[in-house]
Amino acid sequence: MIELVKYLSRFLELGAVLEPERPMKADKVAILSDAVRMVRQLRSEAQRLKDSNEELQAKIKELKEEKNELRDEKQRLKADKEQLEQQVKAMSAQPGFLTQPPPISAALAAQRQAAGNKLMPVIGFPSLAMWQFMPPAAVDTSQDHVLRPPVA
Repeated sequence: MIELVKYLSRFLELGAVLEPERPMKADKVAILSDAVRMVRQLRSEAQRLKDSNEELQAKIKELKEEKNELRDEKQRLKADKEQLEQQVKAMSAQPGFLTQPPPISAALAAQRQAAGNKLMPVIGFPSLAMWQFMPPAAVDTSQDHVLRPPVA
């Protein structure tokens, strides 16, 4: 008899645990069917959460790989930038086409003295590129399209 009371009290406890907001059922079959339904729901939810966890782990792995690829690309770009900076420094450190202007002939020197040491335009140096003596601002052509629009 004591065993039967324990057995019945366990069913009542199970019924109270399954759905505490519903009124207590005394029917063993109803309690067991509710327990089976609840276990099935919990299993399906556990499987859904497991699948979701696997998807998230795969996404984390992809993002880590992408992060590593971006880090490698950043290092390559940084190395390329440093190499280009070194090239620019090397190019700016090298002397230009002409290190110093060629000597002026005696006739031209006399004309220069006669003009009072003012700069005079000299026409006729076929082997001398005159743009080398122009200031960098005058050589800069990046704003030509704004400053001097094309004539139609």
